[in-house]
Amino acid sequence: MLTSALTHRVRVLAAPGHRHDEILTPAALDFVGRLAGAFGDRRRDVLKERRRLALRLASGSPLDFPLVTSAVRADPSWRVAPPAPGLTDRRVEITGPPERRMAVNALNSGARVWMADFEDATSPTWENVIGGQLNLLDAIGRRIDFVTPEGREYRLGDPARLATVMVRPRGWHLDEEHLEYDGRPVPAALVDFGLYFFHCAQRQIDAGRGPYFYLPKLENRHEARLWNDIFVLAQDLLGIPRGTVRATVLIETVTAAFEMEEILHELREHSAGLNAGRWDYLFSLIKTFGHRADFLLPDRAKVTMTAPFLRAYTELLVRTCHRRGAHAIGGMAAHVPGKDPAANEAALAKVRLDKEREAEDGFDGSWVAHPGLVPVCREVFDGVLVGRPHQLDRTRDDVDVTPADLLSVRRISGPPTPEGVRTDIAVALRYFAAWLRGQGAVALYGLMEDAATAEIARAQIWQWLRHRVIDRETVLRLLDEEVAALGAEYPWAPVDDIRALFERTALAGELPLFFTPDAYTRHLVRRTEAGA
Repeated sequence: MLTSALTHRVRVLAAPGHRHDEILTPAALDFVGRLAGAFGDRRRDVLKERRRLALRLASGSPLDFPLVTSAVRADPSWRVAPPAPGLTDRRVEITGPPERRMAVNALNSGARVWMADFEDATSPTWENVIGGQLNLLDAIGRRIDFVTPEGREYRLGDPARLATVMVRPRGWHLDEEHLEYDGRPVPAALVDFGLYFFHCAQRQIDAGRGPYFYLPKLENRHEARLWNDIFVLAQDLLGIPRGTVRATVLIETVTAAFEMEEILHELREHSAGLNAGRWDYLFSLIKTFGHRADFLLPDRAKVTMTAPFLRAYTELLVRTCHRRGAHAIGGMAAHVPGKDPAANEAALAKVRLDKEREAEDGFDGSWVAHPGLVPVCREVFDGVLVGRPHQLDRTRDDVDVTPADLLSVRRISGPPTPEGVRTDIAVALRYFAAWLRGQGAVALYGLMEDAATAEIARAQIWQWLRHRVIDRETVLRLLDEEVAALGAEYPWAPVDDIRALFERTALAGELPLFFTPDAYTRHLVRRTEAGA
C-alpha cells in the first residue's frame, strides 16, 4: 500500500497549470519518488557505461555478438510471454505525441495500436508532459471529446474499434528538471512511465487492455534488465500481477542490434516484441562510427531500407522475434498527404513498396505517422496475413546474419550531394524552431519529422565536415541562407537561438550525443523555487 511518506522528498519546481493537480497528486508523486529512489543510481550507471563503450568503440574495439551470452542465444527453449489483450494483432500502428487532437484521431484511425510518444515526437515542455498525461487519462475515461473554436468536433468512436494505447517514455539520457527527488532531477523516463502507470494501469486493465509501453534507445541487455526491474517494482507497489506490463523495445541503436536475443530474454515476462526504429538507427550508426571514413553515409534520402546493412538488421530482427514468439514491428512511414494528387500518388506508391517488403520479410505489422497512411499499410498486411493476426510462425530460419553484415556500410558509402547538404541544414533548423516552440512532430517537405530525423540531419553535417567531403565555408554560407529563409518563413522564430543550437550540435569538433538535453535545459525549463 502506498503512503505519502516520501512526498516531502519529491518537489515540483514548476508553476501550477490547469488540472495539473489531477496528475501531480501526493500519491502519484510518492510513486514516482519510490521509482527514482530505487533506480536513480542504476540509471546513472547506465549512462556511464554508454560513455565507456563509446570510447572503446572509438578506439577500435570490435563490435560483436557477446560471447558471455552465447548460451542464451543457443538455447532454443525459452519464449517471451504470449501476446497480451489488445496486442495480438498489430498489423498497423500509428505514432504521435499525446496531444488532444492527435489522441482522438489516432484512436479512431483504424490502426490497431497508437503509440503515444512522450519522446521524439514531443517537445518536453512541462505543459506538454503533464498535458499529455491528462490527455491519456481523459482518453481512457472517454472524456476527451471536444469541439474546436472553429466548430470542428473531435469524438471517440466505437470502443471496440479504438486503437490499443502504448506509451513511449523519454529515453534514459534525459532528465525532468521540473521534478526533483532528494534534490536531483528525476529521470524523465521514470516521470513519463510512473505517472502514466500510477493513474492508468488499473484503468487499462479494467477496460480489457493493460499498461503497455515502447522503450526507446536501449543500447544493451543491461538496460533492458533495468526496465524489467522497474516493471516488477511498479506492479508490486500497486498490487498488479507481475507480467501485466508489456513492452516493445525499439532496436534503434547499433549496439542493441547485436543483443536482440538478450534484450528479449531480459524482458521475456513483460516482452511485447521488437521494433525496427530505422531513423534513430542511422543516427546511432553515425554517433558510433562517424569518426571512420568507411562509415560515411550519403544523403539520408539515398539510405533506403534495401541497403545491405539495413536488410541484415531487419531480417535479423524478424528471425530473432519469431524464434522467441515475439512480434516484429516494422519501421515508420513518414509521408504526410498533401494537396497535390500526383505527389500523393507517388508517395503512397513508395509507402506501399516499403510495407510490402516488410510484410513479405515476416514483420507482423508496421508504423505510420499519419492517419491517411493507415489504409495502405493495413491493405498490404491484410494481403499477407490472410485472416491471421500475425505471422509468428514464419521463423525465418533461412536468415544468417554476421557482425560484418550488420556493419556493411561501405557498399553504400559516399559523399553527399549539394541538395542533400542544404536539406539537412533546412530540416534541422526548421525542426529546432518548432521544438523550441513546444512542437515535437512537424510536417516538413512532405514528411512528418521528429527529433530522430533532426538528429540525423545535424549528425550528417558533422560527419561530412569531419571527413572533409564538404567544407566549412560552404556549410556556413548555406547556414546563413537557411537562417534568413527561416526568419522570413517563421517571423516568430528565435533565429539567433536556433542558429546557436545548430552550431553547437553540428559544427563542434566532437558530436554531442543528443541535441535535446542541452536545448531543453537552455530553452524549455521554467523552474520555480517554491516547490510543491
